[in-house]
Amino acid sequence: MSGDGKKENLKIDMTLLVLVLLLVVFGLVMLFSTSEYNGRVRFHDSAYYFKKQLFATALGLMAMYLVSRMDYRFFTRLAPAAYLLSMALSTAVLLFGQEINGSKRWLNLGPLSFQPSEFAKVAVILFLAWQIDRTDKNTAGFWFMCRTMLTLLPIVGLVGSNNLSTAIIILGIGVILIFVSNPKYMQFIGLGGTGIAFVALFLAAESYRLERLAIWRNPEKYEKGFQTIQGLYAIGSGGIFGRGLGSSLQKLGFVPEAQNDMIFSIICEELGLFGAAVLILIFGLLLWRLCVISMHSRDLLGTLICAGIMGHMAIQVILNIAVVTNTIPNTGITLPFVSYGGTSVVFLLGEMGLALSVSSHTRARSA
Repeated sequence: MSGDGKKENLKIDMTLLVLVLLLVVFGLVMLFSTSEYNGRVRFHDSAYYFKKQLFATALGLMAMYLVSRMDYRFFTRLAPAAYLLSMALSTAVLLFGQEINGSKRWLNLGPLSFQPSEFAKVAVILFLAWQIDRTDKNTAGFWFMCRTMLTLLPIVGLVGSNNLSTAIIILGIGVILIFVSNPKYMQFIGLGGTGIAFVALFLAAESYRLERLAIWRNPEKYEKGFQTIQGLYAIGSGGIFGRGLGSSLQKLGFVPEAQNDMIFSIICEELGLFGAAVLILIFGLLLWRLCVISMHSRDLLGTLICAGIMGHMAIQVILNIAVVTNTIPNTGITLPFVSYGGTSVVFLLGEMGLALSVSSHTRARSA
């Protein structure tokens, strides 16, 4: 037992593990229901998307288990190399990436495709935790905030050139970790203004981003607003308890690629407001558990890692639901553990493994 009256708890957080498994199972069920029509029409296999997601989920669960059994400090020692690798991969996407639906976001690795932006999120969390932990508690002042954010600009610029939503998530992770290490509200006014100006420059740099703003304001006026309108139809037609699992009409080609970014609208249609509320509740409990683990970590490094994972999850869930409900312009962002995407689910489960590793090294007060 340590001198401050605390002892180390070496058991992983079972509550977090159960919540993650609930989301994984829920995601697989809804993905199969949502994607069976597209799979049958495009690949003559109604389980095409489900089988690929199941394979990626199995890899992710294996990664989660292996990571959770290791000391999280081992991964932070690799953080600088991981950050440099994420920049190299993001550069490779710009040069050699596969273009799908007008966006270069994937690298082909033989029969598999890989989305480096998903790796970049994990690399940024580890790198910032490593960097802030090395400041020897010198985290006060505006210069610390600026210095930390400046280290993110290279990866934000590389990722944001073809994936603005991920760039926003990375910036958000940076802001959250700075706040955790230096929770002084007034200093964030200047940082927030800088961030808004940075996002505004990104929006103005490409005409299609400004077009998205116009579509968001009046989707009925534009042909590209079709997906948004159909998604809103799906949400509205679900009512309180929905049409029933597998009974969606909007997934039959009306909501394009419904298994991707717009899957929340099909959840609302099939399971209704009740099902959507349950899903949001599970996400809320997951964020709460990550917050608890972060606060009880044995050191600043563990606190920052869990806070970064919590921030990533919160930002991505909020942005996805906001896009589907047309609260904000379409940003092309997936719903964690639920939307189709093999790279996403593997790295998300890897992040959960990191959080479980931190939870196994928390400190509990002795009686």
